[in-house]
Amino acid sequence: MTYNWQQPDWPEFTYRLDEVEALLFEFAERTGRISGFLQGLPEAAKTETIIAVMVAEAVKTSEIEGEFLSREDVMSSIKNHMGLATDSVPVKDKRAQGIAALMMDVRNTYAEPLTSEKLFSWHRMLMKGNSYIKSGAWRSHEAPMQVISGTIGKEKVHYEASPSKQVPQEMVHFIQWFNATEPGAPEAINKPAVRSAIAHLYFESIHPFEDGNGRIGRAISEKALSQGLKRPVLLSLSQAIEQKKMDYYNALKRSQKSNEITPWITYFVQTILESQTLAETRIDFTLKKTKFFDRFNSQLNARQLKVISRMLQEGPDGFEGGMSAKKYGAIAKTSKATATRDLQELAALHIFIPQGGGRSTRYTLSLE
Repeated sequence: MTYNWQQPDWPEFTYRLDEVEALLFEFAERTGRISGFLQGLPEAAKTETIIAVMVAEAVKTSEIEGEFLSREDVMSSIKNHMGLATDSVPVKDKRAQGIAALMMDVRNTYAEPLTSEKLFSWHRMLMKGNSYIKSGAWRSHEAPMQVISGTIGKEKVHYEASPSKQVPQEMVHFIQWFNATEPGAPEAINKPAVRSAIAHLYFESIHPFEDGNGRIGRAISEKALSQGLKRPVLLSLSQAIEQKKMDYYNALKRSQKSNEITPWITYFVQTILESQTLAETRIDFTLKKTKFFDRFNSQLNARQLKVISRMLQEGPDGFEGGMSAKKYGAIAKTSKATATRDLQELAALHIFIPQGGGRSTRYTLSLE
């Protein structure tokens, strides 16, 4: 197979936008709607929403690469970076510290030009705690760089990147292209979603680092979107990708065969729209949660508030498996009798919806 970087027109990507004009219009419309919803939230709820979306992005961008992080560790790290923790919460997992630092830096420096030094800095953040990878440097090994998915023994090669010796020059061209196409620049691509799609594909095609390329590539996509909107974008691109991970790998694989990338742009813009839907769901969830506590805070005891708060940490997807008397007792650190009584009170208020019966009774939380 001849890959895109081996073809004479590399990296002169061509594409048509007639197939995505409606999607691009929807992206612009949703962007305005999300901004309006966010601005309408109380300040504390607005901050909570931003943190929740950043946590989702940090956790899911790692999951795509097979790395599973504690949501609590990532959230604590982000809050520490934002100065929101009353006391700095110690986080032992250096990977969580690193991805949180990356998320914050992408958000805080989105308007700055892209440089190799910035990419090296992001890579060092991402490789924190990893002693096996040379961080903050382009890959230099002679072995082929392949994009692979699947379990050991059942690996599937999606793509093979250019040799390491070509990476430094390829990255010079990529960085020049990225900065030359930002809003207001000589070769500006004024449709943020299109530029974000091309940036991701271009970077992934080079695959310049020994590890972490997917996570940094998605961070670059976020930077491109934020530059186009002139403010930090509120969405978790990785959450949308992770839900249909094989679609992502298959789209990348198809796009490595030619530098005519219309199908890739269509896929990527659709994924951005899905991530916007997830962001809207998150904002709606936060608003419902705020109204819920305004209504019931004075009616519930400390144990009930603690358990409900823990359930709400799971976000719009809900508390896996529902709440049982045993789980309630473990979270509230109380007896089974007290847990049962508290649960019955919450059911009487229609806050908890019982399912099943007897010892198998499980409760789901209603914010309506």
